[in-house]
Amino acid sequence: MVKLNKIYTRTGDAGTTGLVDGSRVAKHDARMQAIGDVDEANSAIGLAVVALGDDPHAAMLRRIQNDLFDLGADIATPGEDFTPSEMVLRIVQAQVDRLESEIDAMNAALAPLRSFILPGGSAAGAAVHLARAVMRRAERSAVAAGERHALNPLALAYLNRASDHLFVMGRAINTAGEGDILWVPGGSR
Repeated sequence: MVKLNKIYTRTGDAGTTGLVDGSRVAKHDARMQAIGDVDEANSAIGLAVVALGDDPHAAMLRRIQNDLFDLGADIATPGEDFTPSEMVLRIVQAQVDRLESEIDAMNAALAPLRSFILPGGSAAGAAVHLARAVMRRAERSAVAAGERHALNPLALAYLNRASDHLFVMGRAINTAGEGDILWVPGGSR
């Protein structure tokens, strides 16, 4: 159980932050950029949960939010052993599989895409699409961090799948895709 009695520690005042193993890195390190972008994606998902209200999709998003905290801990844990333990949080295949199952279930009820879609449709759909765009940035940051540091390949797969999940969910929320706003190439020339 995490216990935070004091929010500020002053240990980061010189521009470094601590990793899970106690080592310190610059706050601008690629690993920290990825963790920050994952946190931003999590915050954007929180906004989408609020926009959804009692919609059943909100429960899926809350599970993703929880997973993203695990994922942040995973990225913040140096090393090349990606085996989870009682003391080490790692993203596992079952978390990626759950996203894929949920994507397949939501997608089964949607009409096939006939065009790219523009983010929007409804307030909740737009919030989910915004979360998807932020999730894509988190994925790009994690891939960049993975070029400098060993990162769990399942964490990268999770981020990729989570953005796909949010795309399909945005369509599902927009009246099963009927509320999608289709891109019209050159339509405003």
